[in-house]
Amino acid sequence: DLTSADELAKVEARLRDTERPVDLLVNNAGFGTTGRFAELPVEEEEREIKLNVLALTRLTGAAVPGMVTRKKGGVINVASIAAFQPTPGTATYGGTKAYVLSFTLALREELRRTGVKALVVCPGYTVTEFQSRANYKVNPLMSMASQTAEQVAASSLKALDRDTGFHVPGAQNKIVAGATHLLPRKLVVKVASLVSGQI
Repeated sequence: DLTSADELAKVEARLRDTERPVDLLVNNAGFGTTGRFAELPVEEEEREIKLNVLALTRLTGAAVPGMVTRKKGGVINVASIAAFQPTPGTATYGGTKAYVLSFTLALREELRRTGVKALVVCPGYTVTEFQSRANYKVNPLMSMASQTAEQVAASSLKALDRDTGFHVPGAQNKIVAGATHLLPRKLVVKVASLVSGQI
């Protein structure tokens, strides 16, 4: 449980172990909550931030210095297309993923010429247990663009190998991500709310 300080510290220690160096860190642990923020238990929102933001940051911080010393290695941080637009009904989740996007892109720039790669992956709807655990309603439009975890993982590893720094798996997801920069912010939020259907 990476929201536990003690258990997080164990993983950090493993990542810092110079006797067993880690060449690739994939920060994929995370969860989401659904509903109106004012009606959700704030303790669960805090736990979501601890896992999606704090644990990811600490584990990256534990792994990267050793990679830089060895002049090789890579970090894949998993965000979401939710990082591109505020989505009513999943406000905290989207906020955490926006952090992951910004943090990883900045980290990649800092790591230039060190031999260490950083990649942020922004998947769309991926078929996992995430949706059932978050009580997330999946509409038919999202299902049409769904991918398996294996598809996302395979394309992400290729993107890391090419050192793209940023990867949105799936053609339809690329269109959605790109459109968020073209539309007025107010409209983006309205459309995101309509498509997600969480409130």
